[in-house]
Amino acid sequence: MADTPSPITLITGGSRGLGRNAALHLGRAGHDLILTYRSNQGEAEATATELQALGRRFAVLPLDVGDSASFPAFAGRVREVLAGWHRQSFDHLVNNAGIGLHVPFAETTAAQLDEMYRIHFKGPYLLTQALLPLIADGGRILNVSSGLTRFSVPGSSAYAAMKGAIEVLTRYQARELGERRISVNTLAPGAIETDFSGGMVRDNPEVNAWIASQTALGRVGLPDDIGGVVAALLSPDTHWINAQRIEASGGMFV
Repeated sequence: MADTPSPITLITGGSRGLGRNAALHLGRAGHDLILTYRSNQGEAEATATELQALGRRFAVLPLDVGDSASFPAFAGRVREVLAGWHRQSFDHLVNNAGIGLHVPFAETTAAQLDEMYRIHFKGPYLLTQALLPLIADGGRILNVSSGLTRFSVPGSSAYAAMKGAIEVLTRYQARELGERRISVNTLAPGAIETDFSGGMVRDNPEVNAWIASQTALGRVGLPDDIGGVVAALLSPDTHWINAQRIEASGGMFV
């Protein structure tokens, strides 16, 4: 009997932060990975080296999720990677790439709002469209949102609003892609110690302590807290979870 092929997962923004941690968790779980990076090829190659040490196949591709005109060409590169692995499709898409913005509502500019829209809503929307022909029937899509869609922290209106739109989109994707048995869920992390938003949560002791005081489990989240959830949500045991928002925040503001 032929061996079952390893699942292939594509993670946008997979070279650093939560994307990198998720890639390593998935690599340890037996996934082969296609990772994207926007500008720091060195970080991407370092992550690839770690995956290689795990014995996994990997590819690292440049992608700016804010540039939707580049998506057809990117899909072509993904197709080439798959052909080199003797596959016609991949199994899981994790829409993770993004940037932060901390500006009061009254001071948010049109340019900032447009940037949030391009990166956090238009990008995942159109990229998923472009990759749909390459996603296997019975596959998974995981859209990364934020705890900020449930609770409000001043200065996050534009970022959180786009993540809220992604959560609505997730339900529509689950409904419309159900005929292909593709499940679609949202993962909403709470505050995590990474370099996101300039490392504000990780490097500012006052911010870190305040978040810990508002979290039921008494500390700020770590990348491993999220990477493990991604691996769990893409495991065979969780295939029946669909159209759901899963928050992983340690119980912030409960």
